[in-house]
Amino acid sequence: MESMGEVLRSMSNPAVRLRSRDLERELLNHELVLRLRAEHPELDESRLRLHLPRLYQYVEEARNCASCPGLDKCPNDFQGHYSKLTVETAGGFPDLYERKTACQLQIARDSQERIRRRITSFYVDERVLNEGYDEIEIMGKDPRRAPAVTRLYQYIENVKESGLSARGLYLYGSFGTGKTFLMCYLLHELAVAGYSGVIVYMPDFIEELKSMMTDGAKLKETVDTLKNCDLLIFDDIGAENLNPWARDHVLGPILNYRMERKPTFYTSNYPLEGLEKHLSFTSKDGEEIHKGQRLMNRISPYVEVVQLVGENQRGLSRS
Repeated sequence: MESMGEVLRSMSNPAVRLRSRDLERELLNHELVLRLRAEHPELDESRLRLHLPRLYQYVEEARNCASCPGLDKCPNDFQGHYSKLTVETAGGFPDLYERKTACQLQIARDSQERIRRRITSFYVDERVLNEGYDEIEIMGKDPRRAPAVTRLYQYIENVKESGLSARGLYLYGSFGTGKTFLMCYLLHELAVAGYSGVIVYMPDFIEELKSMMTDGAKLKETVDTLKNCDLLIFDDIGAENLNPWARDHVLGPILNYRMERKPTFYTSNYPLEGLEKHLSFTSKDGEEIHKGQRLMNRISPYVEVVQLVGENQRGLSRS
C-alpha cells in the first residue's frame, strides 16, 4: 500500500481520487479489518471510514511485524510497538481506539534493562555481566567445578523460594577457575527474581578509595550503596593492596552493617585462613593480628565456604 498521507494530500487530482477509493476499498476488505468487523458488528462502516488513517496504520504495522527486521530496525512509528485497535463505547456510540502495544522483542529488552538496572558494578568488566549465561556450559566446561556450581544453584533456588538470609557464600580457588563468572551468574539470576546487587572488584576499589578520601559526598554515597543493596559481592578479596583506613573505616563498617541484615559474597584465591593473614597486614602499619581477626569476625560466621576446583580458563574463555 502507498502512504495514506500521500493519497490524502493529493485529493484534488481526479486520478488520485479514484486511487484513494481503490485504496479505501482494499483497506476495508483487508483480512485484519474484516476480522475486526466480524468481532465488532456494532461498529458500522461509516464509523470505520472516519478512521481510515488509523486502519491503515494498523494494517501497515501488522505487515511490518510479520516480516520483522529486528528491534533496532523496526520501521513502525514507535519502535518496538505496534498499533492495536479496540472498540469502546463513548456517549452511547461504539468507536475505534488505537493503542501502541509493545511487541515481544521490546518486552524482552525492557525486562533485560530492568534487570541490568538492579545490578551495579564497581570496576568489574561489564561484559561478564551482560553477555548471558549458558547453564550447560557453566556446569559442563570442567567437571571438577560441579560441586561448587551445584551449591551455587542450590543457593539461588533457596533464595527464590524462601527469600534472602544474612548468610552468603565465600567462593575460593586458584586463578582463572571462573569464580567471578559464577558470582555474576548468581547476581544475574537473583536480579531476575527482583533483588538488587553490587559487585566490587577489590584491587581497583581500594585504590579508588584513596581519591574518595577528599570527596566526602561520593564516599558516603558509595558506602551507602554497598551497605544497602540486597546482594553484595567483594570480588578477588585478598588481591588488594590494603591500607588501614580502607580496612578499618570503610570495609569494616560496611560488613558490620550487613552482617545481621543481608548476605555478602566473596571470591578469593585464599581460603579463609589465608584471608585473615592478608587482612591483618597493611602497607602502612605492618601486621595487626587483632584487626584482621576483628574483620574476620564479620565475615566467617556469615558465609558458607565453597571451594572451586578446576582448570585455569583464562585465555580460553570468558570465565
